[in-house]
Amino acid sequence: MAISISSLVAVLGIAFIIYKGIIFPAFVSPLAKIPNAHWSVPISPGWMLWKRFQMRNNRTIQAAHERLGPIVRLGPSELSVNCVDEGIKSVYTGGFEKHEWYPRVFGSLGTVSMFTMVDTRTHSTRKRMLSNIYSKSMLQTSPHLKVVSNAIVHDRLLPIIQESVINDKAIDAHDLNMGLTLDFVSGYLFGLKNGTNHLQDHAFRKHWLHLYLCRKPFEFYHQEVPSLSGWMNCLGMRIIPKYCDSANAMLDAWVLDLCAKAVESLDSTDPAVEPLVYKQLKQGLDKQSLKENDTKQDPEQQRIDIACEMYDQLTAGFETSAVGLTYLFWELSKHPEVQEKLREELLTLDPPISFPQTQELPSAKSIDALPLLEAIVTETLRLHAPIPGIQPRVTPSPSCSLAGYDNIPPNIRVNAQAYSLHRNPAVFPSPESWEPRRWLKEENSTAELEERRRWFWAFGSGGRMCVGSNLALQETKLVVAAIYSNFRSTIVDDTDIDAIDAYTVHPKAEKLMLKFHAI
Repeated sequence: MAISISSLVAVLGIAFIIYKGIIFPAFVSPLAKIPNAHWSVPISPGWMLWKRFQMRNNRTIQAAHERLGPIVRLGPSELSVNCVDEGIKSVYTGGFEKHEWYPRVFGSLGTVSMFTMVDTRTHSTRKRMLSNIYSKSMLQTSPHLKVVSNAIVHDRLLPIIQESVINDKAIDAHDLNMGLTLDFVSGYLFGLKNGTNHLQDHAFRKHWLHLYLCRKPFEFYHQEVPSLSGWMNCLGMRIIPKYCDSANAMLDAWVLDLCAKAVESLDSTDPAVEPLVYKQLKQGLDKQSLKENDTKQDPEQQRIDIACEMYDQLTAGFETSAVGLTYLFWELSKHPEVQEKLREELLTLDPPISFPQTQELPSAKSIDALPLLEAIVTETLRLHAPIPGIQPRVTPSPSCSLAGYDNIPPNIRVNAQAYSLHRNPAVFPSPESWEPRRWLKEENSTAELEERRRWFWAFGSGGRMCVGSNLALQETKLVVAAIYSNFRSTIVDDTDIDAIDAYTVHPKAEKLMLKFHAI
């Protein structure tokens, strides 16, 4: 019986679909040689999407690397690398562009910030406007940051801890850290006078944190299935609640108000008032406009662009530093012997941080030079990286090589994550143990330390690494030095202190109850 043309076309169509959808990705594509995290990943992203929906991304990818090696396939067009050479060194210092994953979830006010810019050239232009103001030398000598540091440490933080000691009451250290770090970062961005005072305004801190955190459980939809929300809305079904829209609107209004206060202080040169970072960005954008002869520059668009940048730096800076401090306090509270050694080191500071006897803080440079404090901070960021999750990039054209595999095609999503890099037992023996001594020069060879630093990825690497890393480290070291020069801490309740499995983490219970004791 003769086969009809329509039947032949149907058979060929089915054969083509089978080849493109199953045979090619599973057996022919250059990606077919790469180990599969799950049998289904060559033909469907469903398995990994389900893990991410369940908030099991980091641990799932880590388990895959433990089984299969430094590169694994997570989906038809997604890879994960967990090595330095031909891994993060190639991807993050080799010009791979950011994936559209970033602006999907981290954009605000209808525009993008430096962090969410996909194009490297656009990002570099913005970064040049701001990088010097976040350099270590600038921060350590900044009169603006000195004013912020003194006010927040002496006038806000230490009195709260002292009051808890007098009243013999426990403190929710995580909640305290969320207020502390927001005040610190906002003071540097907008000027102390224009920044927040969440440490002392406990009621507003609670309200603001609720607005900020209530949206977090729904980030998956923006990150991984951005079209789904729109489709569901068309069917009259919302998967992202309306209260998230309300929270976003309130947060947008909040940051615009901070920016408006900064505008009123632009002419000031008083370190307690001048909005240093805001002012630097505005001047940079003005110069860029003149250079490009942009006679049609929209002042309103510039206002929104600056507000988006400030919002991103503010929220990213406060949340990550707060989480890092929470886990640092927790680890020190579990290790009183490390607290004691740290206190001995802190007593070498000149002047010592003695509350309430003196208002003068030692120099940021002298605090930064303390080796045990440095080791404690670094080890905490290794084991409890505030951003342990994936950092997606896109493979370039025409092809590239990664972790020993060649001819990887363009437009493949490739990720690395600090969670896995920091748990390589060959580099970090007993990787799940908190051991600050692994970073001390007197206890490790130069080669060991250099290799550990190569794998340390709490702030990323390359041209797109965290621009605020120096600010975060200086702030963290100052806070730890100030507290443990005057108090010791013990755990009252650390129930569900384990971190959630997400891009940015926090304790599952979102609290850590500690008691502080005067020395």
